[in-house]
Amino acid sequence: MVSNIEADLSATFGALADPTRRAILARLASGRATVSELARPFEMSGPAISKHLKVLERAGLIQRGREAQWRPCQLDAVPLRNAARWLEDYRRFWEASFQRLDDYLRDLQAKNKRASQAKDKKHGRKK
Repeated sequence: MVSNIEADLSATFGALADPTRRAILARLASGRATVSELARPFEMSGPAISKHLKVLERAGLIQRGREAQWRPCQLDAVPLRNAARWLEDYRRFWEASFQRLDDYLRDLQAKNKRASQAKDKKHGRKK
């Protein structure tokens, strides 16, 4: 069974998978916009933009209002914050992994240096 958190993350990452939807979110980060304003930079039909907006809306990434004949959209960043928190755990994991690798490589270099010095000493070479 998929939890609500997992379903929300799946919807968020699914919505973010498309470059057009990411561009729409980037535009909305600077403030509200109408559907026609959001469609302007893209060479696609109104129904195609509407489909992208529906995906974003279902993922909870945008809210669409109604003001007279306008349908302004605005960013809702809560799902992005939740995704960032989820990713943060993996960032810490990778940082710790890289630190262990760095420590291992440093130890390996030190061992190689000691072995090389011992070999040089054995053969009477000086550096």
